[in-house]
Formats: sequence, structure tokens, C-alpha cells
Amino acid sequence: MNLLDPVAFVGAGIMGGAMVQRLRERGWPVAVCDIDPLRQREAREAGATVCDTPHAAAATLGEGGLLAVVVVDAAQCREVLWGAAGAAAALRAGQTVLLCPTIAPEDVEAIALRLAGQGVHTLDAPMSGGPARARAGTMSLMLAGPAGVVDRHARLIGDLSNAVFRVGERVGDGARTKLVNNLLAGINLAGAAEAIALAERLGLDPRGTLDVIERSSGQSWIGGDRLGRALAGDTAPRAHMTLLAKDTRLAVAAGRSAGHEGVLGPLASAVFAAALGDGMAGEDDGALLHWMRDHPGGLPKP
Repeated sequence: MNLLDPVAFVGAGIMGGAMVQRLRERGWPVAVCDIDPLRQREAREAGATVCDTPHAAAATLGEGGLLAVVVVDAAQCREVLWGAAGAAAALRAGQTVLLCPTIAPEDVEAIALRLAGQGVHTLDAPMSGGPARARAGTMSLMLAGPAGVVDRHARLIGDLSNAVFRVGERVGDGARTKLVNNLLAGINLAGAAEAIALAERLGLDPRGTLDVIERSSGQSWIGGDRLGRALAGDTAPRAHMTLLAKDTRLAVAAGRSAGHEGVLGPLASAVFAAALGDGMAGEDDGALLHWMRDHPGGLPKP
């Protein structure tokens, strides 16, 4: 007899799908809604129940159940919750929404306030680490929300991640923490891509140079991970360029609203925006190396 409460997911893509597989492996009954037939098939193969709408997925939850929203942005969050056949209409007082996308803190707060109007809790829970770590249960989870709600779902959260950071009880602080992290990730990736493009211009072997950097003071996890793949010719998108473009833009905006303009953050954000402008939105963010190769003169002048 399975004593674990059902969990529902809206969004079973690169990260959400890995989380679904992780929970199924740990014995959780999971219902999934995703518009992509491939993701539906993968969820079904993992033993999840596939639902046609967010409403249907949320309707599978029991008392005190949890709905994980693992989509891309705030607009998609609002759509899956309150759009046609949205999940919110099926949610009941005492249930919880685990909000996983990287979105602006004010959007998290607005969503939480609206859900609270029907007695539904929100846990602000952006994640970091990529699909392999999500599948292994080792991704970072930046968690903000009432302690009692977190404790109620401690077993589920622990099965999703062994690196849970309880950053506070104020919903929105998870998003703030994630934006700070991703701004640094964007700065580090842009810097690493520029450095390897420079190494090539200087006649150095880029792979050998990256090996030196990875064992020296210039090392960054994202630089080694993304550029290692790019130099090996592995162009399969694990994290689309649009994501760090969005996240650095949101981080810079959050900084400005707090009176912090910054120096490197706006530059990194401008680099990702320029890459999108050059048609790289669907590419892996490691392809920023190619953009740096093509722009030795720096950012295009406005």
C-alpha cells in the first residue's frame, strides 16, 4: 500500500520531467500535465498519470496535497493557474502550490496573495543545478514560505533535493535569492566565454586553456560545464539562452528597484540580450562562446 500522498505537476520539461522521474523512483504517485507529447510520453513511461489540463492534474490531489508549477515565466504561471482549465479552480483550502520558475519577486508575491484568497499556501521554490542533478535529487532548492507549510511537505522536499536552503518565511525571498545567484551565473558565463574567445585569438588551444582555468583562479562551475560542452561540439540545448537572458534582466530590474544599479550585471544582461537579438534564443547558453567569437569588437553600439 502506497502511503505517500499524490503530487501533481504542471510542466514536465527539462527540469520538471527530471523531478517527476525522481519522485516516481522514490515511490510518489504523480499526476502530470504538459502540452508537449514527448514530455507526456516520458511522464507516462516513468509511471506518472498524464492529465489533459492543469485543472485535471490538480484535481488528483488529496487534502493538504501539493501542486508543483515548473514552467518558464510568470505569464505561464498565471495561465496554468487561472487560464482555461486552470489548476486554481480545482485547488482547495489547505493545499499548497510549489512555485519553481525563476520569476520576479513581485510576481511570486502577487500569485501567492491570489492563492491565499482561496486558502491555498504558496512555497516559493526556485531551483538550480540542471536536469541531471534534479534527477539525482541533488539540485539546489531555494525555499521561502511559512515554516509550518515547509515542515508539512518536508518528506517530499527532501526527496526532491538534498540541498535545500530555507532562505526565509517571506514568499518572494526564494525568487530574490535565485536572481542573485543567476546574475552571478550570467556574469561568470559571459566572462568565461569572452576569455576563451580571447584565448583563441591569441593562438592558444581553447580546450587546454579551459583545463587550466578549471584548476586555477578563473574557475567557475558554469563556465567549465557550458564551455566544455561547446568546445566538444555538443550543442544540444540543456538550458536555452532565453533563460539566462530573462534571469539577468529580472535581476538587474530587481536591483534597480532596490537602488542598486550595479556594473557587471547590466553588461552581462546586455550580452545575453544581444545574443537573443542575433537569433540564438533556442540555443544552449553555452553557445554564448560562438557569439563572443563573432563579436571581438564588443557589444554592438546602440
